[in-house]
Amino acid sequence: MPPTRVHFNGGVNLADTETVMREIASRVPRGVTRIPDGETGDRQNWIFFQLEKFLQTPGLEPDDPVDMGAESAEYTQMPKVRLTVDAGDIEWPNLGYADVYADSFAIFDRLQAEGVIPAGVRFQVQYPTPLASISAWLVESDQDRLEPSYEKALFDDLDRLLGAVPHHRIAVQWDVAVEFGMLETSFPGAKSMDGIVERLVRCVDHLPDEVPVGMHLCYGDYHHQHFKEPESLATQVEVANRVGAGARRAIDFIAFTVPQYQRQAGYFQPLASLDAAQTELYFALVPYHPESQAEGTTAEQVRLIDGHLCDRPWGICTECGMARAQRDEIPTLLDLHREIIAAYA
Repeated sequence: MPPTRVHFNGGVNLADTETVMREIASRVPRGVTRIPDGETGDRQNWIFFQLEKFLQTPGLEPDDPVDMGAESAEYTQMPKVRLTVDAGDIEWPNLGYADVYADSFAIFDRLQAEGVIPAGVRFQVQYPTPLASISAWLVESDQDRLEPSYEKALFDDLDRLLGAVPHHRIAVQWDVAVEFGMLETSFPGAKSMDGIVERLVRCVDHLPDEVPVGMHLCYGDYHHQHFKEPESLATQVEVANRVGAGARRAIDFIAFTVPQYQRQAGYFQPLASLDAAQTELYFALVPYHPESQAEGTTAEQVRLIDGHLCDRPWGICTECGMARAQRDEIPTLLDLHREIIAAYA
């Protein structure tokens, strides 16, 4: 069965939430069951949204910047904070996600009432895993001590959102990126596969059964480059299988990373061992720069994926969100979602 569904991983580099939702609804009229708000404004650069919260928390003080070795001077010296009090004395400020998503839901609700967004489509929100911000913004020696406190604060923020939005109209995605940096490279503060799976199980199980929950399995998107080129889907499949086996509830959707150039059978072979029988599967077959992709690559990717999934429905997405695409590229990228689906209709 060819791809029939479309998934959006979150970020869309447009001016505001209403523009994002209107553009998605008009340009991709088929195969969409969830619409994000585009993570516009302060959230556009992912967990940088949380750095301010760390810096304004009493008991956390700036430490010496850490050389991340990035190509751009913007990311070469990353600020870190350190604990100056007992971890139990930390009182986190409002982390901000629930408030901004509640505002976005009001726009979603109005557009759905007007018929712009089809009935039955859910409002999708994205949360970074607690480990992402902890490992990015806290000195390594303090991370294990403060992680439980921050995890609780982030879960409390999510609970506040779920208390404000009808459960039958929302879906939640966990952005799993730092974890693959730890598993595939030598990211500072790296955790074991067991430790990462335990954390992701807690994230999945925090959602009530009536709220769909998904995972975006990501290898980074700085300048549309990965922190490491995945050799195959093996690590992603292992994480999906182990989290699915450990969670008390189902994982409703998973988005997998597929590099734009990748068309080798071996890359997709691990799908033969994927256990997520009831999970919606999405693969990153929407290239950021299709003009640089070898002719026939998307068709070959579809053939290889479909050969493993057989008659199972599946869908497409971009490798990461579209927050780092140029704004004038967004209409073309959205149109490409529609065109790929239409090619197999």
